[in-house]
Amino acid sequence: MNRHLNAQTHAWLKVFSVSARHLSFTRAAEELHVTTGAISQQIKQLENRLGFRLFRRLTRRLELTDEGQRLAAVTEEAYQAVEQEVHRLRSGVMSGILRLRSVPSFLNKWVMPRLPTLQMRFPDIELQIIAEDSNISLRDGDFDLAIDLNDGYYPGFSITPLMDELIFPVCAPALLAGKPALERPEDLAHFPLLHDVTAWRGSHDYAEWEHYLKAIAAPHINVHRGYTFNRNQLTMEAAIAGMGVAIARRTLITDELESGALTTLFGQRVATGKQYGIVHAPGALDDRRVAAVHDWLVEEARRDRRADTQQASPPAELDQSTTS
Repeated sequence: MNRHLNAQTHAWLKVFSVSARHLSFTRAAEELHVTTGAISQQIKQLENRLGFRLFRRLTRRLELTDEGQRLAAVTEEAYQAVEQEVHRLRSGVMSGILRLRSVPSFLNKWVMPRLPTLQMRFPDIELQIIAEDSNISLRDGDFDLAIDLNDGYYPGFSITPLMDELIFPVCAPALLAGKPALERPEDLAHFPLLHDVTAWRGSHDYAEWEHYLKAIAAPHINVHRGYTFNRNQLTMEAAIAGMGVAIARRTLITDELESGALTTLFGQRVATGKQYGIVHAPGALDDRRVAAVHDWLVEEARRDRRADTQQASPPAELDQSTTS
C-alpha cells in the first residue's frame, strides 16, 4: 500500500490532532462542527491508512496508544506553528532569522548596548550575530547585513553609510600626574604607545598613530614601538591600566571618558577617512526583516550623530579624510 501522505490524509491528521487534544470524539466534533460519527469514521480511515492504531477505545473514554502519543505531539506542534505564522502574516509581524555581522569593537561597544531596543521593537526577529574583523573578506551568502569600517568601497555589494570615525590620543589620568610631562605630541617619546593592529580593513600595525600624527603635523615622532593588540577593546583596557598612550575612536570611547577612566590629549580629533557602513547584497532590503533591522541601525546612528553635535565645546576636529 502506498503510505505517502496525500490531501485526504492531511485532513484526517487535523481531525486526529483535535481528538487527541480533547481525548474525546464528541468534543472534537463540537470544535470541528461535524458529527461524532464523522470523527470516529475519519480516525478509523486514518488508522487504516497509517497501518497502526492511534487510540484505545475504552468505556466512556479514549486513550492514546504509544504511536498516537508520538504523532499527537508532532501534529500539535506543527499546527500551532502554522497558526502562529498565519497570525504573524496577517498582523504584519516580521519574524525569522537574520544574520548580522560586525567588526568586534563596534559590535561590543555600539551595537550590543542598543540591542534590547531592537528586541522590543521586533521581538520575532531572531538575530544570529557574528563578530569578524575587517580583514576577513565579506562573501555573498555569509550574512544578511554586515557592519564594517572601511573607505566605502565594496565591489558586488551595496553600502549604507552610518557614521564617520574620528581618532584622538587617550591615557589614564594617572599618567598625566607623573613625570615626565605629557602636554605636547613630542612628549610621547617618553611613554609607551599602544596600537590596535586591526584599526580598519588593510591597515598596518601602526596605522592609527601614523595617521594621527601626520594630521597634526608631527610625523617625525617614532611610533614603531610599544604594545600591539588585535582588538580595540584590549587597547583601551591597556590604556586604562596605565600601560601607555592609545588612539581612541570617538564612536567607541564615550563611557571611558564620561567615567574618567581615560582622558583625552592634545585637544585635536582627526578624521580617518574611513566610515562605518552597513554592507548588504543588492536586493537584500526587499526582505522586510532585513530592511527593518537596516533602518533601525540607520536611525540609531542618526540619533548618535545628533547627540554628538550637541555636546558642548568638543575638541577641535581636523579633516584628514584624504590622508591614509
